[in-house]
Amino acid sequence: MRAAKALFAVLALEALRLAAQHPPTATLNQVVDKILLQEQAEMESLQQYSPLVEAYIQYLRPDKDLGTVPDRDKYFLGHAKLGKAVKLEPFIDVSSGGLREFLQMIYIDTNGFDLQHYKFDYVRREFLGEVRCLVFDVTPQEKAVKGRFVGRLWAEDHDYHIVRFNGAFMGSARTNHYFHFDSWRVNAGKNEWLPAFIYSEQGDLHDAITEKLTFKAQTRLWGYNLGQGYQEQELSKILVESSTPVDDQTTGSNDLSPVQVQRNWDHHAEENVTDRMERLGLLAPPGEVDKVLETVVNNLEVTNDLDIEPEIRCRVLLTSTFESFTIGHTIVLSRGLLDVLPDAASLAAILATELGHVVLGHRIDAQYAFFDRLLFDDKETFRHFGFSRTLEEEQAAHQKAIDLLRNSPYKDQLATAQMFIRALQSRSQEIPNLVSPRLGDRVLTDWTVSPSTAPVRTPDAKAQRTLIVALPFGGRIKLDPWSDELQMMRTQPVGSVVEREKMPFEVTPFLPYLTRQGEIRPIRSQTAGALSQGPRER
Repeated sequence: MRAAKALFAVLALEALRLAAQHPPTATLNQVVDKILLQEQAEMESLQQYSPLVEAYIQYLRPDKDLGTVPDRDKYFLGHAKLGKAVKLEPFIDVSSGGLREFLQMIYIDTNGFDLQHYKFDYVRREFLGEVRCLVFDVTPQEKAVKGRFVGRLWAEDHDYHIVRFNGAFMGSARTNHYFHFDSWRVNAGKNEWLPAFIYSEQGDLHDAITEKLTFKAQTRLWGYNLGQGYQEQELSKILVESSTPVDDQTTGSNDLSPVQVQRNWDHHAEENVTDRMERLGLLAPPGEVDKVLETVVNNLEVTNDLDIEPEIRCRVLLTSTFESFTIGHTIVLSRGLLDVLPDAASLAAILATELGHVVLGHRIDAQYAFFDRLLFDDKETFRHFGFSRTLEEEQAAHQKAIDLLRNSPYKDQLATAQMFIRALQSRSQEIPNLVSPRLGDRVLTDWTVSPSTAPVRTPDAKAQRTLIVALPFGGRIKLDPWSDELQMMRTQPVGSVVEREKMPFEVTPFLPYLTRQGEIRPIRSQTAGALSQGPRER
């Protein structure tokens, strides 16, 4: 009797599971109709935006020990005008043809995404982060022409926005092959799901003339909110005229010394530049990542008895190229560089060089204090802005960095910093576009700490086998495509990592932790390459 009841309970649970996986036909048809209508509305809504779009492509070659490794790369950066006809305005002097191919992956189909051209097969319900989704397999009807999407989509179950689609466009490449891609959207203001991340991969594409092509690529979009209500937001803030109380007394002197006037003038130039870069969508607004960097800088200052005025601030350049520079007393590191740094000591080594420029008085071009110097077309940004230093200034700052690190809390952990630089040096010829700065200085690949000034403990052979000297590309920083705010990824340790899983400087897939705007949620996200905790102050 008990066995019969148990069997009945099992059969009942199985029936409920099957019912959940296979909704009634009428309900299923209604859901598909809602998804199609919502996608049409989404495509029309996106026409108002002009986000920044960045694509980074790594071509691969086989390696007997590591499977595949980067062999060469390409990089694109520009504005995408998402009107009826998508237009691209490049920031840098490269052909935008390749970028256009990757940009089309933000849409499933702009020419007939409907039941006339596609079949929908329900698969299951699935959570992507905290968002419950309905999963469908999508295939073109038999009479569909080339260029139709074939793959799988995920639609959130509140309003039926498509939040992810994974597959390819049939026969869209020149040789009737097509790129496989995984396209993600994230929730932003106005209940919109905006294209944010695209991972592309191809292992069997043959050019009609050349040999087999293998590549992996990441495409990112951000800056959707640029220029939208910015002035109104500024006017709605409480204005604070001064950080210090106003002195109404007539006694005392309010005059500034020539040194103070010069500092004020340089600071004005610095503010002009950082504000312009933030409005361009190139510089992230101040946030939690800046505080992490400033903590490391503060550790360097305190242990070296430095008292610097005005105080040093840190900001993050939103692009992927590896670079760092100073704008007056503002230290700027690129998001791409932060992504691959393995630990706090390696971060401290990069920041120490930029701090060296500040300590040595390497100034910003004070001409930026004249506001007319900031009036130029957005696409001319990289011609008007340049913050690289002379070779003599770089060498002097490098030597100063060694002195700062020698007295710092990071002096006993610098082995990983040296190993990171060596790894970067060994890969630099294969990833020239990633290591080529657009605004600042190239990361030094001859960075060494002299044994006479700062002895470095080299890990033994066993420790080196498990040590991660550089993270995969895109494995540390989370970017909000609406607000441009940055957050450190909180990832769980993965235990032992085999050599093929280390993937230094390599492109990896995205796996964002989706949430709905306005909900109370933990700050969590991950990619396949997120192998390490973010830098922490020591």
